[in-house]
Amino acid sequence: MAEMRKNKAKSSSSSSSCSGFLNRSFTMHAPSKVDSNNPKVHFFLKNQQSQNRAASASKVHDSMDSVKGKVKKLRSFFESGKSSSSSSNIPSPKEPAHKPCLRTTKSAISSGFINPIIRLPGTEDRIVVYLTSLRGIRRTYEDCYAVRMIFRGFRLWIDERDISMDAAYKKELQNILKVRKVTLPQVFIKGKYIGGADVIKSMFEMGELAKVLDDFPRRQPGFVCNACGDVRFVPCGNCSGSRKLFDDDEGSLKRCFECNENGLIRCPDCCD
Repeated sequence: MAEMRKNKAKSSSSSSSCSGFLNRSFTMHAPSKVDSNNPKVHFFLKNQQSQNRAASASKVHDSMDSVKGKVKKLRSFFESGKSSSSSSNIPSPKEPAHKPCLRTTKSAISSGFINPIIRLPGTEDRIVVYLTSLRGIRRTYEDCYAVRMIFRGFRLWIDERDISMDAAYKKELQNILKVRKVTLPQVFIKGKYIGGADVIKSMFEMGELAKVLDDFPRRQPGFVCNACGDVRFVPCGNCSGSRKLFDDDEGSLKRCFECNENGLIRCPDCCD
């Protein structure tokens, strides 16, 4: 019985020590309650809040000062540039002020004439365009089509000389420009050489082409040649486009000299 009492006393002491240890750890790590009614604590908390507000206000003020400083630097930079430019424009008292002179700019018409010496005789009353209707080279065909549509937009009759329909036009253009390799299209207005597609497009965009074309008569809207359909070529009436004729005296076929290599002639209705 005595031993049992001793064991119970030991267990109770060990349990009390464990509970004390746990209570001690709890009191060490548990947050202490703050008495808000205490005037000293209340003054401490209020002072800490005011310090935090002052610190945040100082940060905002510093950031605003930095932004204002950057703005002032930029303003000073631009004002210095303006002052330098204005001071450079102000004439010195020793040097006389130069009067501003207006430079005359060349008109697009004068710059459009690449070489006024190059002329196409017999075409002083018309617009001649050397072009091609074949689509072998896409860029060339698009330039030729664009130039044709520009002139047709003015409702003007154009002397279209298609080198794909008649090879003689290519040789004619080579002799006029004095070059072997020619680019298309090439435009002549009133017998004067104007240039290619780039020149015509630029003159059209600046309104200079309309001034050049004021003297030409306008066609009726929707007018189409009944003989050729605005193709400018018709089959040869002498050989019916076969390029061959039968000679009764010799009894053999001969070449027709009235048509070109394709058996075509210029339309007698719209090209004369």
